[in-house]
Amino acid sequence: MKSAELRQKYLKFFEDKGHRIIPSASLVPQDIVELAGTQRVMFTTAGMHPLVPYLLGMPHPEGRRLVNIQRCLRTDDIDDVGDNVHNTFFEMLGNWSLGDYWKEEAISWSFDFLINHLKLDAKRIYVSVFKGDSDAPFDEGSYNIWLKLGVFKDHIFKYGKKDNWWGPIGETGPCGPDTEMFYDLDPKKGNADPAKNNNRFVEIWNDVFMEYDKQKDGSFKSLKQKNVDTGMGLERILAVLQNASSIYETDVFLPAAKLIEGLSGSFSQKSSRIVADHLRAAVFLISDGVTPSNVERGYVLRRLIRRAIRHATLLKIDQEFLGDLSRIIIKTYGDFYPNLVEFKESIIGELLREEQKFKKTLDGGIKALKQIYARAIGGFDPENRSPGIKIENNVIRVDGNEIFKIYETYGLPPEIAQEIMTDWGLAFDEETMNECNQAMQRHQELSRSSSAGMFKGGLVTQSDQAAKLHTATHLLHQALRDVLGKHVYQTGSHITDERLRFDFSHSDKMTDSQIKEVEKIVNQKIKEKIPLAKKLMTQEEADKIGAIGLFREKYGDKVSIYLIGDYSAEYCGGPHAASTDKLGNFNIIKEESSGSGIRRIYAKILTNN
Repeated sequence: MKSAELRQKYLKFFEDKGHRIIPSASLVPQDIVELAGTQRVMFTTAGMHPLVPYLLGMPHPEGRRLVNIQRCLRTDDIDDVGDNVHNTFFEMLGNWSLGDYWKEEAISWSFDFLINHLKLDAKRIYVSVFKGDSDAPFDEGSYNIWLKLGVFKDHIFKYGKKDNWWGPIGETGPCGPDTEMFYDLDPKKGNADPAKNNNRFVEIWNDVFMEYDKQKDGSFKSLKQKNVDTGMGLERILAVLQNASSIYETDVFLPAAKLIEGLSGSFSQKSSRIVADHLRAAVFLISDGVTPSNVERGYVLRRLIRRAIRHATLLKIDQEFLGDLSRIIIKTYGDFYPNLVEFKESIIGELLREEQKFKKTLDGGIKALKQIYARAIGGFDPENRSPGIKIENNVIRVDGNEIFKIYETYGLPPEIAQEIMTDWGLAFDEETMNECNQAMQRHQELSRSSSAGMFKGGLVTQSDQAAKLHTATHLLHQALRDVLGKHVYQTGSHITDERLRFDFSHSDKMTDSQIKEVEKIVNQKIKEKIPLAKKLMTQEEADKIGAIGLFREKYGDKVSIYLIGDYSAEYCGGPHAASTDKLGNFNIIKEESSGSGIRRIYAKILTNN
């Protein structure tokens, strides 16, 4: 079964069970997730992540039964990319019950889909359930359902919280037991424990039952709204369905792998897989509006691209290749993710610019590392070894600032510098990398301050005109929510003396009438001469008044909220105009796409004062 057929089968199966199909959210989490009280994360890491507010009780506009295929990104296991099952970007097939159906339906439907629709062998299915502890009892309900479905008793295992418990997201909140499904790749060997035979079993599906609310004192109470959250990794189930030895031998990877192998002068399976994985992740990140930079998401993107280029050099790929490879990735996924086709030229353009930039500096960075290496080995004479360099068990200790200097000068990320040195037989020690990371953190903080200006909210100048435009973004933000809906949240902004640029979450192109209505609302609020007020309040107080905003400016235990009468309440640190009538006439110049699910507005004001 190919990936396209799997996606359609999955969505159709749950649609027939009363689920509404919802689109994949962006890889860049929206403010609504943070405002639900979750910890800030850089990327969408799981199918449930964009649904956190609804799992916490907010009504979902599509109802209580949902299904989708969510694109996700995780870099926690980046060092494992290239084995049979690990990758950074992946697709998660998920279905949810928001206080609707419960264990009987969720487990039965999972089993039905695997056996009757994907045609897996029921005798090769193993499952695990929560064994219980002092916080919650043994999940006897799930255990009995599996028995009732015909799963062999010796194929059902009881694990603790480490393996069969989800959540909460923070220290408190919704959580509960889960039941996991595994597929036996080598049934001829007889029964075995999936937890002790990782290479033999593939975890293919996980059903989470959110039935508890963890309290501040560590105790657990029953939730009023019990939710079901399930997830099945597309790449892993594809490997099973296509009888592939790894996820990299499935139809979502093979076209890219074929090109890489054809370009390689010296083939390495691991390097080939890293190139394919990292470029796939980069293509999707760029399509969601992320661009290479030296801070936060942009730095992760840059690291992925540069690590791919680094491994391409190990494969002896001498020509520029990111353009051709990205075209293949876009073709592979374009039918299901049309935004890749829509942004094809900008995606390829970003990759080509980054490729050209990095290739010019890679050689310089490697030469600088070679100098450290030569100093360390002292020309193979230990007595010639440079002072300040220590080697023990093939681990080298140098000043971490020296490694950061290579990054600052040549653009060679410390992680890649570590990889190169390890390839040569000497790895930097933990203290060296810690010093380097501290220098990197200071550098990124400076870069972040520089790019955002002295104030939050995207200001790059500090003039009165910029402050007025900044105030206009608050009115624009609320007006967009009034016209388009409460799903609209700011995802970024950039303000100069001449104009403002405002990015927000919304899938469709705005109509002319919608643009005119937004302009009308903003200009009406300007005419009303509403004074602005800044208030410091607790997070709880801010949530109660519905304060919104991308930057949650904090002052100790308080948050900074700017109020425009009773019309707008937004997290912000300033600066702003004293009153809306200082702004003048507001005019939207342009509205366009800025990535999947992200729109961008350019606007200006003609000041009366």
